[in-house]
Amino acid sequence: MLFIDNEVVRRVLSIDEAINSQDDAFRGLIDGAAIHRPRIDMYVPTGRTEDYYRWGTMEGASKDLGVFAIRMKSDIVSWPEDENGNWTEDKHCVEPGTYCGLIMLFSTQNGEPLAIINDGELQHARVGAGGGLGVRYLAREDSKVVGMLGSGGMARTYLKAFCNERPIEKVRVYSPTKKNREAYAAEMMDSLNIEVEPVDDPEAAVRGADIVSTCTDSMRPVLKGEWLEPGMHITNLGGYELDETTFNRAKVVIRQGIGGAKLAEDPRIQYGRGHSPVAFVAGNEEEMNRLPSSQLRMEQIASSTYPTFTDLVSQTVEGRTSSEDITLYLNAGNQGLQFAAVGKVVYDKAKNLKLGHEIPTSLFLQDIRD
Repeated sequence: MLFIDNEVVRRVLSIDEAINSQDDAFRGLIDGAAIHRPRIDMYVPTGRTEDYYRWGTMEGASKDLGVFAIRMKSDIVSWPEDENGNWTEDKHCVEPGTYCGLIMLFSTQNGEPLAIINDGELQHARVGAGGGLGVRYLAREDSKVVGMLGSGGMARTYLKAFCNERPIEKVRVYSPTKKNREAYAAEMMDSLNIEVEPVDDPEAAVRGADIVSTCTDSMRPVLKGEWLEPGMHITNLGGYELDETTFNRAKVVIRQGIGGAKLAEDPRIQYGRGHSPVAFVAGNEEEMNRLPSSQLRMEQIASSTYPTFTDLVSQTVEGRTSSEDITLYLNAGNQGLQFAAVGKVVYDKAKNLKLGHEIPTSLFLQDIRD
């Protein structure tokens, strides 16, 4: 058994590998060689009035890769509201600034536990790579300008993925905090050797872009469809960032995969609450009312009316057919399979380079049948 921390993941994993591994793994869904269970969360009141405990898991496996992965998160979450009535999500584990997310990797050949991986770096890579996958198949080949809404860690990984897939030359970035967007611009100019301009208005970031990306934790739309122009490609991070007009103006809408399972009706099973596609929620009525619900619920992204990545690559549906098409890639779904695919890359490279911390596998085995 290997314990792999974020520093090792950072050393061994490239954005190109993250994109390619997902591209290959997703194709396994076509013939049944791969499988995943969508994210399901569980909420439990903390006894405080301002937050909730959230446990989240997702799983995926691939016959071709020979691995099963489960990703687990343990968070204290809250949803502060700004002066404009916009919700965002804050989270931590133990104390603000620390987080607990783990991936466990198992062999599907003999059941052996192979690795425990800190999920921070891998999480950013797998999500950004999903955005890059949408660019690979839907953005115009001559796309050079990116409009970025958001300046956090995901916005960094998304931009790296875009630059991996298209000859990006310029980025305009907007986020509400000036120092954050300026720091993002300086860092990405230095690391990617492209022009990055911080702007004071989200519309200014979007207008004239070839690729538009929302990378925020907002629970209200941050992108207005009226800003879109012919030929643009759009992708998202969260399920709440895009307004109805954006969906209506896109000629091609592809969802990455199934993002939320439809479960039996039960008042404790809720959809689109607190950034969760599906959640089991404990608490009384007053406590449950703390969990915000979006105007654009997660069911829209999970909707079966939108074709998936596998529909696109199997040519069941058409993608971009014109340089004037507005295309939209909903970067949600297949999460557990993403962790299996990217986790296998990380495990193999760490093992070959003798990185990580060896833990006796015997500690995870027992002689009592469960």
